[in-house]
Amino acid sequence: MTDTLHQAIWPKREGLKLLTQTLGADNMRWVGGAVRDTLLGSEVHDIDCATTLTPDVVIDKCASAGIRTVPTGLDHGTVTAILEDGTVEVTTLRLDVATDGRRATVAFATEWQDDAARRDFTINALYAHPETLEISDYFGGLKDLEARRVRFIGEPRARIAEDHLRILRYYRFQARFGAQLDDEAEEACCEMAATLKGLSRERVADELLRLLALPDPHATIARMFERGVLPVVLPESSKVHVGALQTLITHEAEQSITPDPIRRLASLLPPSPDVAEGVAARLRLSKAQRARLVSAAERIAADTDKPKALAYRLTVPFAVDRLLLLGAAVRGLKGWEPPTFPLKGGAIVARGVAAGPEVARILQTVERQWVAEGFPDKSRVQQILESVLSA
Repeated sequence: MTDTLHQAIWPKREGLKLLTQTLGADNMRWVGGAVRDTLLGSEVHDIDCATTLTPDVVIDKCASAGIRTVPTGLDHGTVTAILEDGTVEVTTLRLDVATDGRRATVAFATEWQDDAARRDFTINALYAHPETLEISDYFGGLKDLEARRVRFIGEPRARIAEDHLRILRYYRFQARFGAQLDDEAEEACCEMAATLKGLSRERVADELLRLLALPDPHATIARMFERGVLPVVLPESSKVHVGALQTLITHEAEQSITPDPIRRLASLLPPSPDVAEGVAARLRLSKAQRARLVSAAERIAADTDKPKALAYRLTVPFAVDRLLLLGAAVRGLKGWEPPTFPLKGGAIVARGVAAGPEVARILQTVERQWVAEGFPDKSRVQQILESVLSA
């Protein structure tokens, strides 16, 4: 498994070579998702670097080498290095001094194992030397990775007590990587599920949506529901809704539709705009996310009659959400762009209609007929207009 690091392209990036020369190879290690995902043969998106150097030293060294930095999290020792071929988060080794289940007070450390000990799961505590790519594994992460087992570092209840969000992170990682269940970890998550109520809604929403965005999170969501974890963060859901998520995932796969976490969240809720509004407010969703969730909740059986008319009225993504949730086909909407209505108010005024509400009423009447007929060409629109004006 470890040979895959030597075959990977990202460690050979010129920007990373420059960063290594700047900070010193023995002062830094690649860590976390980039190492884990490479070993699994998955695509790497973000690269994190742990270092024995303090943030001020990192900033000074980078400045001397012409590398721009952004102090993205100085309180926690994090500086983002802006390289020509991407960004890297550089974080000083840390120790947790105090935790309250929501946030941690940290102190800088000098030992790699101390930094590893404060991470959540063994598979996230793998450190790779930037030149030799030799892996330092302090807690059996390589064996867990090979077994597809998500295991807390240390006693699960103690780790969850430090940060309650680790309950949701456990399930997200289980959905993504897990093949073997860790009974001790899950029992701890279930026992401490109520502590999720004390977290910021934004953090809960972020983890929940990241879980729902995975290729097939249904089995994990079903387990969260059965064990009483999902009802804590989404009390509106039921066993029926968990089944609806499975059906939706099947429809997405059959029709080659990219998964969308807001659409999947809608499947876990009753089709009620009021409920959707309440959930969006509680989870502090963005305006765009709220609008999409509410639209999906407004779905009715008649939406499946004329998919393109629905897409014209709502936009294609919103229409796809409703159709998939209703179990309808969406293939006709792939690559389809709603046409522009080929009639303006000026053309109606030119026919002798006084500018004002009557023009708007005629436009709406003609447009409704145009949509109902499947968006015919401009000559047909003129015929429809003649008919409306005659009436």
